[in-house]
Amino acid sequence: MATWLITGCSTGLGRALATAVLDHGDNAIVTARDVQKVSGFASQYPETALALPLDVTEATQVWAAVSAGSDRFGGIDVLVNNAGYGYRAAVEEGDDVDVRALFDTHFFGAVGMIKVVLPQMRARRSGTIVNLSSIGARMTPAGSGYYSAVKSAIEGLTGSLRKELAPLGIIAMVVEPGAFRTDFFGRSLTQSATVIDDYAETAGKRRKENDTTDGTQPGDPAKAARAIITAVEAPDAPEILVLGKDAIAAYRSSLNQQTADLTAWQNLSQSTDLDD
Repeated sequence: MATWLITGCSTGLGRALATAVLDHGDNAIVTARDVQKVSGFASQYPETALALPLDVTEATQVWAAVSAGSDRFGGIDVLVNNAGYGYRAAVEEGDDVDVRALFDTHFFGAVGMIKVVLPQMRARRSGTIVNLSSIGARMTPAGSGYYSAVKSAIEGLTGSLRKELAPLGIIAMVVEPGAFRTDFFGRSLTQSATVIDDYAETAGKRRKENDTTDGTQPGDPAKAARAIITAVEAPDAPEILVLGKDAIAAYRSSLNQQTADLTAWQNLSQSTDLDD
């Protein structure tokens, strides 16, 4: 029986994953900034669920959650950094305070969790770290520059972390979902207060008041949760797990475009080497 610590379980994929883990028979440390939103897990699964308050930007809460969870279940086998929210703005529209808060949650919050959990995983020479990203890191759509940037940052970090931890018997992986039927495009989506008319036909079309995709997303969060469990338990867990047909199509399109650009500019790129 593995013990999972999952951040951001009040709604969406985090909540679906917590449910799937507990239904699977594993232990789950289920966290949210407002612990009342996850307290039902402890009632429904009294032996295997521990509901705790956790704001990943608060170091004292990070330490407290890891300590309480480890005391209850004897250690953490799987850390899932899921806490986060969406942010839309043209790059020029983005508010500095908003952008720093976005990075504090998605990137530095995840790093803080990793640093607190890793010592016990290293001591055991086992464990898995799962960092939630987004297909937006690959697609980089207009209006999502900052969100794409923070997800690209966590992917880059995870790639290096995976190489550092592999000799220690610990796995690090990224989950890159497409659009799933959660409230991510609704309640969890924020945007800049500043609106610049010149971006009306690009970033402007994706502002909340103009976006009609909420409620039409093709992905099933429950199926995504089960897929994550399958990947974590696999002996050959992937570096990046892409979830959803839309995400697979977008990922392949991005790879094809990058390959085309690489080929088209290959001669110029190679001309920069020192002459033999």
